[in-house]
Amino acid sequence: MRTVIIASNNAHKADEIANALDLEEWRFLTLRQAGVDSDPAEDADTFLGNARIKAYAAQAAARNVEGLGKVAVLADDSGLEVDALHGAPGVFSARYAGQDGDDAANNAKLLEELASTADAERTARFVCTLVFLDEEGVETVARGTIEGRIGREPRGTEGFGYDPLFLPDAYEGARTLAEVDQQTKSAISHRGDALRALKELLSA
Repeated sequence: MRTVIIASNNAHKADEIANALDLEEWRFLTLRQAGVDSDPAEDADTFLGNARIKAYAAQAAARNVEGLGKVAVLADDSGLEVDALHGAPGVFSARYAGQDGDDAANNAKLLEELASTADAERTARFVCTLVFLDEEGVETVARGTIEGRIGREPRGTEGFGYDPLFLPDAYEGARTLAEVDQQTKSAISHRGDALRALKELLSA
């Protein structure tokens, strides 16, 4: 059984990754499940830079856990890029309004920033970058995106983050990402796209 540590304590993210990769004899553990203490400053100016920071920090910390041995690590960094805002909020997506992880405040700020922006100019994309380090530290990188636009009010109760405002092109503006279940979302999402690309790279 190959152990892969997800550089996160989000159990839902770990389940999503495990289901998407669906690799036999692989098990995925969050940092907490593996007993690894890693919380580096994510101060890079790109998604790839932050994913690398998390991946290398988690693998270094794992070496100090007795009985864990050499393990592979998978880290991701993702966010929203809005064209009318010159790519913002970008790497600051989770703390756009100042408080890390305050979805309601982040969405409110985004709507305020785009209040005078016409519908046709509210184009945006979610981006996800994955960094996989094997047991010897060899790096594999994958990237996924989903194109769409920003709506004028939150819709839906599924998902998190900016999902209630994001209208994917794949749905022709009829539904936000918060109006579909996780399985439906994963089929077109940026993280799902990146995970499918990573699986192809790892299986090659």
